[in-house]
Amino acid sequence: MKLRFKGQRHKSESGISLIETMIALSILLIVSIGILAMAALSLTTTENQGHLAARTAEYAQDKMEQLLSLSFTDTQTDTSVASFVANSSAGSPGLTAGGSVTYGGGVSGYIDYLDASGNPLGGGNAAPAGWYYVRMWKITDVSSTLKQIEVRVWARMGVNGASSLPQAGVTALKSNPF
Repeated sequence: MKLRFKGQRHKSESGISLIETMIALSILLIVSIGILAMAALSLTTTENQGHLAARTAEYAQDKMEQLLSLSFTDTQTDTSVASFVANSSAGSPGLTAGGSVTYGGGVSGYIDYLDASGNPLGGGNAAPAGWYYVRMWKITDVSSTLKQIEVRVWARMGVNGASSLPQAGVTALKSNPF
């Protein structure tokens, strides 16, 4: 014989109501929005500090290697063009003391520009169309046999705007006769 209970349910047999489900989904949505905001911030930071900063360091090192390859007494090579031109013109500085590594304060002959892929676009105080990175260098005569070379590179824009331009710099000493 079977007994049936009409209208009686035990508390353990009751399900989740629609209201409880909606409250749980609302809480999950609020937590998810907070996590997504943190994920967007981490992607931005990674782009600035990772990719762009690494590229600026690479381009600074590249320019430093180009400058260190010049003779200690070279005062003729145009170092602001894609491929150095020896004895190219008067006013081409070579390793003559001068230049600046202050953003916006470039000195002609000690500044060049690169596109987004790192291809040289030329030098000069007027930025060419399509530039993405700017390289500036400064050469200081420490003594008659020692020069200090500083190179700094900035990306044109950071992911967070102009307030956080990714940049990198390198400094080296060049001695004579080496």
